[in-house]
Amino acid sequence: MKGPDSTAFLMTRFYATRRLTLPLATLLFIPLGVAQNSPALKPGLYAIFNTSEGAITARLYEKDTPGAVANFVALAQGTKPWRDPKTGAMVRRPLYDNITFHRVIPGEAIQSGDPTATGAHNCGVTISDEFLPGLRFSAPGRLALANNGNPDSGGCQFFITAQQMPFWNGKYTIFGEVVAGLDVVARISRMPVKGEKPVDPVKLINVSIQRVDKPK
Repeated sequence: MKGPDSTAFLMTRFYATRRLTLPLATLLFIPLGVAQNSPALKPGLYAIFNTSEGAITARLYEKDTPGAVANFVALAQGTKPWRDPKTGAMVRRPLYDNITFHRVIPGEAIQSGDPTATGAHNCGVTISDEFLPGLRFSAPGRLALANNGNPDSGGCQFFITAQQMPFWNGKYTIFGEVVAGLDVVARISRMPVKGEKPVDPVKLINVSIQRVDKPK
């Protein structure tokens, strides 16, 4: 079974551009909201996916997969340039604002991160894979980078699993896990589709980043 990729509907291959890495210490963290009925968050770095179906809160593995986390946070906050599909220019603005979950593998995963909603957008960003033996698709709620099947081809698109997917181990960089809002993930994964394209795509309103510090 084919897993999440960056060319789900149009087979356009990403071309590598210069790699940009941002140390997490330079990033701006703005707490905006968390998933409803969210448990108290442990110290760490979190992404809150505000969707038209509700909020999803994911803890980011900043120590285990620092490259993927720094890339995702920078794209979410608009501090890293990506290619505007309308102009072709590299722009610095939040990539994940007002887009959709353009791909749904029913009951298995939901995918977003493409402003064209085709799955084929060349965002102008690629980063190195970060496969760790201890990070596996052993439970629902894994947050990972989509890719086109080639090494180091992930960049802007991401997916969240709705169930364990062990046959994806070692194929995608897992850089976080859902700690609240798994019901939202499950609901989106059950939306009507034609193939793997949602009939009425769920909107991703924005992704906010929050750091929870240890109590003093």
